Amino acid sequence: MYVDDLAIVSKDPHSIIKTLTEDYNFKLKGTGPISFHLGCDFFRDEDGVLCFAPKKYIDKVIGSYERMFGSKPKTNVSSPLEKGDHPEIDTSDFLDDAGIQQYQSLIGQLQWAISLGRFDITTAIMTLSSFRAVPRVGHLERAKRVCGYLSKMRHAIIRIRVDEPDYTSIPDPEYDWTFSVYGEATETIPSDAPTPLGNFVTMSSYVDANLYHCMMTGRSVTGCLHLLNKTPIDWYSKKQGTVETARYGSEFVASRTCVEQIMDLRLTLRYLGVPLRGRSYMFGDNESVVNSSMTPTGKLHKRHTALSWHRVREAIASGMVFYFHLPGVINPADMLSKHWGYQQTWMMLQALLFWKGNTLELIESSNSAALAMEQIKRGDLATQDVAEPPRIIGEC
Repeated sequence: MYVDDLAIVSKDPHSIIKTLTEDYNFKLKGTGPISFHLGCDFFRDEDGVLCFAPKKYIDKVIGSYERMFGSKPKTNVSSPLEKGDHPEIDTSDFLDDAGIQQYQSLIGQLQWAISLGRFDITTAIMTLSSFRAVPRVGHLERAKRVCGYLSKMRHAIIRIRVDEPDYTSIPDPEYDWTFSVYGEATETIPSDAPTPLGNFVTMSSYVDANLYHCMMTGRSVTGCLHLLNKTPIDWYSKKQGTVETARYGSEFVASRTCVEQIMDLRLTLRYLGVPLRGRSYMFGDNESVVNSSMTPTGKLHKRHTALSWHRVREAIASGMVFYFHLPGVINPADMLSKHWGYQQTWMMLQALLFWKGNTLELIESSNSAALAMEQIKRGDLATQDVAEPPRIIGEC
């Protein structure tokens, strides 16, 4: 039997290796500190922070691109697709068999790049994957563009930042849900989970929906980004299963999806023995959805969103989730629900994938950030009031 790509995460990995080799007679090769795993590079930066990035894998994708098309991808783009692009209404010619093979190969490779940490191309590849069976020339050109973007922005890195975010400035009104329909709801804690050990972890999740993302089907897209402390660990972008006719409905469908993913992550962490810091923080940019979720007296405005409405509110009533409104211009889930442009996304992308030092420095380096923070605290920051995207997302 041959087993490959085994990663051991332990305080004392040598004891596990010793058990495998001496007690079970496994023959292991290449043991040592992790540096490469399943296409992803692992290393420490100048500050000693553990990082991972698919650098070698992107080089492999570019090499495959050169063999297919005889040249390197163009790097004159700063976003995976054009802002507001709609590949579903492309009317160019259908690809021949060779072109279909090229397209499917590119999409497959780019999907794995997403799994290795390049969540900035998630929405683009989610959309382009819809046409794998019968792609058009325009779809192949878009896939080439994504390759060009990856080649240009190949230095994106996820840094494992273990310090907890500071949410003490977030307003925290206390509501009594006892006399609501949810009664004394509580989070279900597994009885057979191990005793939590180690440092506490705070979960932060960002959610967004893009109404009428697909002009052919009318479906919206849900985007979710999950962080453990200050490290992105999971991302999600997918068309919703139903057609929502209002932003309120699509945002509640997205919120329900995000809550269910939070529940799944919390359960996984508990079975791994990770101590969770109370509730999880969920951030969304639709104020109506946040307000009707967070207050026991909130009203349901659309009957067909009832199940999503109750799912979100019960999680809040149990104390498992805290839902907070933030402006769309600083919601990183925006890039997981829309085809975005560089101008409005760069500051968030920089904080998550390109900033080497303390992300708080992103706030201090921008005069507009302090003003934006004060406006948010006062609750009077509207999207149209911001001339430049504020950089406060670096704190998270």
